[in-house]
Amino acid sequence: MSAVIELAGVTVRRGQAVLLDDVSWEVEEDERWVVLGPNGAGKTTLLQVVGAQLHPTEGVAGILGEVLGTTDVFDLRPRIGLTSAALADRIPRHELVRDVVVSASYGVVGRWREEYDDLDHERSRELLTEVGVQHLSERTFGTLSEGERKRVQIARALMTDPELLLLDEPAAGLDLGGREDLVATLSVLALDPDSPATVLVSHHVEEIPPGFTHALLLRRGSVVEAGPVDEVVTEAALSETFGMPLLLTRHDDRFAARRRPARHHL
Repeated sequence: MSAVIELAGVTVRRGQAVLLDDVSWEVEEDERWVVLGPNGAGKTTLLQVVGAQLHPTEGVAGILGEVLGTTDVFDLRPRIGLTSAALADRIPRHELVRDVVVSASYGVVGRWREEYDDLDHERSRELLTEVGVQHLSERTFGTLSEGERKRVQIARALMTDPELLLLDEPAAGLDLGGREDLVATLSVLALDPDSPATVLVSHHVEEIPPGFTHALLLRRGSVVEAGPVDEVVTEAALSETFGMPLLLTRHDDRFAARRRPARHHL
């Protein structure tokens, strides 16, 4: 297997603030990673670097065999599928769901005068079916529930058959039912050997889909732990990452965490 992400000593500064601090990280093409950490840990900044949206201040960022700063990012970005709140906000609310997905072929948001062939439309239908929303293809994006929109965005991110899939807090804003539906969808994708290498950013261990193989824990821009899920998602590592004593449980390959209650002495 070859690495799709190779970061060596990556640091990102904005003025006096250090958003990422000496991050080294490698992702292989058959791996599914979750990136966990509190607000301000640097998760979104990390995703911007590996999505070829942001160059590091220091260090080397290798993405899909290319090194940021030495390659044309406009050639690199179409090889990366991305879902994020910022991208979702750019999708016209009057756009038909099938057009939201198929327009990714041209790397545009909102149909204009592009022409798509039958293969494009067929792939769009297949992806909408795969994420469970084919029945919504003639609806407009603005009429969908938040959970339905998240699934449509995942189908769009997969439209160009990317070599790397980046999911920035896909469960944010979902209710319990919407979150569980999305986790189930992401688990199916993770377990499919034909799916691309995937990086999912989240605040919550409850959102780790079964089938995700690795975890990266971030705190204040630095890596706390990185490696296989079974070794990294532990009470000790999570407590350090989130700065509080946590209790961790695992059942049927799903995690749950809560603050460890203080002991009261009689």
